Amino acid sequence: MQWRNLYRGFFMGISDLIPGVSGGTIAFILGIYDELLASISGFFSRNWKKHIGFLLPLGIGVGVALLSLSKVIKYLLENHHAPTQFFFLGLIIGVLPFIAKQADVKRNFKAGHFLLIILLGVALASTAFIKPLDATPIMVLTGSNAVGLFFAGWAGSMAMLLPGISGSFILLLLGVYSTAIGALANLNFPIIAVIGAGVIVGFIVSSKAISYLLTHFTYVTFAIIIGLILGSVVVVYPGMPTGGAAIALSIVTFIAGLAVAKLFSSPNKASIVNK
Repeated sequence: MQWRNLYRGFFMGISDLIPGVSGGTIAFILGIYDELLASISGFFSRNWKKHIGFLLPLGIGVGVALLSLSKVIKYLLENHHAPTQFFFLGLIIGVLPFIAKQADVKRNFKAGHFLLIILLGVALASTAFIKPLDATPIMVLTGSNAVGLFFAGWAGSMAMLLPGISGSFILLLLGVYSTAIGALANLNFPIIAVIGAGVIVGFIVSSKAISYLLTHFTYVTFAIIIGLILGSVVVVYPGMPTGGAAIALSIVTFIAGLAVAKLFSSPNKASIVNK
């Protein structure tokens, strides 16, 4: 068992509670992105036993974060929104040099790659101006809303694995975020189970697709990832806070985010893909 994945999963779980912050980005920061994709894809095969040692501690860490910190994250976003968002901005921006090094951008990127980065960055950034659906949180599970919650979990989980796209933000756009965060905070297990089932299916599908792209279209995929991460900066940016104390705290949390990204994005880490 890779028990150090407990803390890695914990960090990924925290990120998945924040609209605009991607668990895939955190996996990149922690240097486990390729192994995460391979383990999710391989777990649902005949060789599932060799992947459980990686996934089980990771899943426990994610679950502990989701169940224990949903109320904390809700409090921070409601009462200290800007400093919280600036911390994650630091994380997101801080991982870009690591990804650029992995892709060896100077040597491998052509004009088309940079154009793809710009197009995807602008496309994702534009979602910051989309008004999320206003939806009353679902408290009681029925046959009709279960289908919608399942597919919302599916869509959210596919986004979770892509660096730069937040699963929570997708749930927000679909009008399901308040239902999901409320179910976690109040331990509404039927709703958690339905959304969770959609998440599992989404993980299976997207992990195989992303692994294929990284193997066969490595630098195009890196360009896509970089574009999505750059676009997510606009989505996460909360605007400049008002008041000297809030500005100072936001600067501190931003620097802390950069430092955490630098700490985990060691230049000595193994390559994300075998190029």
